[in-house]
Amino acid sequence: MTSRRYDAVLFDLLTALLDSWTLWNDVAGGAEAGRAWRAEYLRITYRTGSYRPYETLVAEAADAVGLPRSVADALDARYGELQPWPGVTDTLRALKDAGVRLGIVTNCSERLGRVAAACVGVPFDVVVTAERAGVYKPDARAYQLGLSELGVVPERCLFVAGSAYDLVGTARVGLPTFWHDRVGMQAPPEAQPPLRHSATIEPLHALVLPG
Repeated sequence: MTSRRYDAVLFDLLTALLDSWTLWNDVAGGAEAGRAWRAEYLRITYRTGSYRPYETLVAEAADAVGLPRSVADALDARYGELQPWPGVTDTLRALKDAGVRLGIVTNCSERLGRVAAACVGVPFDVVVTAERAGVYKPDARAYQLGLSELGVVPERCLFVAGSAYDLVGTARVGLPTFWHDRVGMQAPPEAQPPLRHSATIEPLHALVLPG
């Protein structure tokens, strides 16, 4: 019988599970503009702390890189088009079938967070958005709310990061972290090394359910 190393897994949503980068690029009119816009948005949220409307931050990031603020509205309207990365849905279903509880901690509004979570194709036990937590990651309170609602201690929960900035936040609460790095992000200097750094999500299964 396979034993669980972790009782629950919390996920970053918009980079670890969903290919939101392709959608941002498409809305921006190209990969170069889209990546610059998204990178600026990540920098803004990293230093924001207390919740300000997600849609406002997206528009501010667009303005900062020379895109019209209207692209934020266009992104909002197309949120339901988000697609999971290859292997994500099958991996999460296998964990859920094994009795592992699954949750999300995402830097997003409540409304768009629910839309995006539904795109994964697997039901989650807990969905914590920045709006509901009142703070943006990597503020420790966002992760702590996810742990509290799952009813687990950090040592019994694995976090799956997508953004390199999550490596800063998870270290603050003692959450072991698997970095599913699809886009080759540069980690900030203060980031703590993850348990595993992988361009695919499939190794997560053996990390949670060894043997």
